[in-house]
Amino acid sequence: MQFEVWAPQADRVTLQCEGGTRALARDPERAGWWTGEAEAVDDARYGFALDDGPVLPDPRSRRQPDGPDGLSAVVDHGGYTWRSRWAGRGLPGAVLYELHVGTYTREGTLDAAAARLEHLVELGVTHVELMPLCPFPGRHGWGYEGVSLWAVHEPYGGPEALKRFVDRAHELGLGVVLDVVHNHLGPSGNHLPSFGPYFTDTHHTPWGSAVNLDAPGSDEVRAFLLESALAWLRDYRVDGLRLDAVHALYDTRACHFLEELSAAVDGLAEEVGRPLFLIAESDLNDPRLITPRAENGLGLHAQWNDDFHHALRTTLTGESQGYYADFARAPFAALAKTLTGGYFHDGTYSSFRGRRHGRPLDRARVAGHRLLGYSQTHDQVGNRAQGDRLAAVLSPGLLACAAALTLTAPFTPMLFMGEEWAAGTPWQFFTDHTDPELAEAVRRGRRREFAEHGWAEEDVPDPQDPATRERSCLDWSEPEREPHARVLAWYRRLIALRHEQPDLTDPDLADTKVAYDDEVRWLAFRRGDVRVAVNLGKEAAAIPLGTGRTEVLAAWEPVEAPGPDGLLQVPGESCVVLTPALSRPGAAQGPGGRP
Repeated sequence: MQFEVWAPQADRVTLQCEGGTRALARDPERAGWWTGEAEAVDDARYGFALDDGPVLPDPRSRRQPDGPDGLSAVVDHGGYTWRSRWAGRGLPGAVLYELHVGTYTREGTLDAAAARLEHLVELGVTHVELMPLCPFPGRHGWGYEGVSLWAVHEPYGGPEALKRFVDRAHELGLGVVLDVVHNHLGPSGNHLPSFGPYFTDTHHTPWGSAVNLDAPGSDEVRAFLLESALAWLRDYRVDGLRLDAVHALYDTRACHFLEELSAAVDGLAEEVGRPLFLIAESDLNDPRLITPRAENGLGLHAQWNDDFHHALRTTLTGESQGYYADFARAPFAALAKTLTGGYFHDGTYSSFRGRRHGRPLDRARVAGHRLLGYSQTHDQVGNRAQGDRLAAVLSPGLLACAAALTLTAPFTPMLFMGEEWAAGTPWQFFTDHTDPELAEAVRRGRRREFAEHGWAEEDVPDPQDPATRERSCLDWSEPEREPHARVLAWYRRLIALRHEQPDLTDPDLADTKVAYDDEVRWLAFRRGDVRVAVNLGKEAAAIPLGTGRTEVLAAWEPVEAPGPDGLLQVPGESCVVLTPALSRPGAAQGPGGRP
């Protein structure tokens, strides 16, 4: 078997494999690379020693059976027999579901999560978006401090478990998206600096020195990241990648790393004959991210749209701290702007940043499915002091309104696990650092951060306490009882409507028309022939929809279609979806068969 490693600063590199050692030779064709052959079978342990130093795991390790600091293991990807024949599933018309393997079930494994995938099929989602899976110290964590960017966290089940998960998802007709982190690596178990200039002090990030995308040695670093991304799509048959915080990928080169990555992914899609895509998390509000490369954009296929979330959250809850302040000044107007223009900050002044922010989207050129819309995410729940979900502060009726706005908006909708049944469990920040000093630093930092916002120390959960993770696990008995069952039925109905009504997946952003009354607290919008009305006030509201007979497709509380005056009477904290009447005007049933 051929072994190779990039170690441009080393004078000697030794391979240790299954108890034996051998010196590697410099590759005459590739500067900084060392190569050699050794007998090795699947699961054989190995590592590299640089200049007689300690044996370190392979930077491109496909498996870390003993954790980030242990030896690497050989993985024969050809040894797995795939069961599913999968043609792929692209983003247009998709409904995504963000899932954290470690808390989706109490077992916290990929196999246990795979056993719950039928729930998502019944819900109607099309893709599962897995939070990061790369190895990190300890057993439990969010995954954003991972290392070994080609490997799967062993407590989740390792590489074979991920293949079984993807295989099962594909058998059920579900696509799989994987969250990957290129902007930093975890502080513990990260051995890359020993091998080469993977990081640079030319730029700095919230996590320290930036990943080296443009300084000397960056050609190989870019190839390392690019090839690891392609490996998930090729070796594990994942359908798309969510790229974490791309605004922290500092790159001054003429061809940005993201452009290079998007070109490579499009090339692989053509090679394997199925759609593959990239979704960026970015706070830049820069449409160039999702503009095709042929039009001088970076060519990513979609991005998370936090502006929609912030506008929706402030409208629902009245929150106004931090970055919510700009949205809270006129929340209904902010929500209307995001529904019709995508971004709220499109060159407007941001008080949170103290400057203008963003750039307008060209609605004639940017398809609506290129923006992901959501009312909750791991970030927006877990980064609150107590990890409280919207269900902790909103009535079931207002949760139904949030669902209606998210699932009928012109964006690709994404749900956060448990949201669909108004989960009563929080989702808190938890870690399992094995380094006592790092564990204490994280604990102190978390409490200090929220103390600045008025939280008492004892009210901020200890990330290292196993009970924090336990509290965050979904309770799968909840969907069987009220009010959770009713909320779940509502989500299923809305997702079914999204699949049934072509107007709800129409990519034309400019076709959305919005009206609202911020005093009475109602908002209505139209997408083609489909009309959606939400009443966030406690009292019933008369919402003018104009003339023309309509019928109710779905309503949280029973309502009658508008009469000749065009007024739709919507009960307090309720919502309704309508379409032009075909033959049967009259009352609609609520979720779960309620009259």
